[in-house]
Amino acid sequence: MTIKDRFYEYIQNLQDTITSKLEEVDGKATFKQDLWHRPEGGGGRTRVIENGNVFEKGGVNISVVHGDLPQSMQQYFGVENADFYACGLSLVIHPKNPFVPTVHANWRYFEMYDKQGNIVDQWFGGGQDLTPYYLFEEDAQHFHSICKIACDKHHTAFYPQYKKRCDEYFWNAHRNEARGVGGLFFDYCKANDNMDMEAWYNFVTEVGDSFLDAYIPIVLKRKGAPYGQKHRDWQEIRRGRYVEFNLVHDKGTLFGLRTNGRIESILMSLPPHVQWRYDHQPEKGSEEEKLVKVLQHPREWV
Repeated sequence: MTIKDRFYEYIQNLQDTITSKLEEVDGKATFKQDLWHRPEGGGGRTRVIENGNVFEKGGVNISVVHGDLPQSMQQYFGVENADFYACGLSLVIHPKNPFVPTVHANWRYFEMYDKQGNIVDQWFGGGQDLTPYYLFEEDAQHFHSICKIACDKHHTAFYPQYKKRCDEYFWNAHRNEARGVGGLFFDYCKANDNMDMEAWYNFVTEVGDSFLDAYIPIVLKRKGAPYGQKHRDWQEIRRGRYVEFNLVHDKGTLFGLRTNGRIESILMSLPPHVQWRYDHQPEKGSEEEKLVKVLQHPREWV
């Protein structure tokens, strides 16, 4: 079986594992599934959960798209007359309780071909990152420690390297602040002297398998915490920053739009309730200000 077929099978199974666990944790809502097809080639399996006990909205999607590389993407990659294949799993979970962080993760594989069907380039990418609305340092430390354990099994340089890239990538430059407390971000993981594609496959699937261990203990710890309207307001204001990043900076969103992806699947990452208040500033010395200070100066968590 080729790497692309193995990876597609892997993300199908991972989607099942993750959605089953999230339904179990929520205890009320279940995922609605949509199967969709892309006219130019490929399709996907979108699963969305809404209005649960724990999760206000979330999506865990897999897709496989292929065919002629769109003109805009040919210019981006600096190629001509290329075909492509891309598959991946992408998830975003927005919990109801403001003390439970939003989480995002993505694991993907890409191949590019010449018109004779020969592979001319291939790579893996992905990562997982945490976006809290209130800062619990032990939660950030737990999430990062699981990321580091997964990385260290493959190379001790991976965690610091991909943690730094995550901090740099999920940066709202127009706000001069991070989207969250980070995690891992890696892209263009290609065969080299130290890692062949099989080794990259093993690394990416290791990270994918670590996701539930990184996130679920935090959800279980915080989901029952009491909160008021003040906390919800702050959550919705911060969700606005999340939306800004996804629509202005995120490469995955832009790739989906440029390759005629399914718009409902691309925009499932957006939260259901958001506020934009003019020039809103948190109170001095508040828990809200504590979060913002950390987002302005990313720190080491493990």
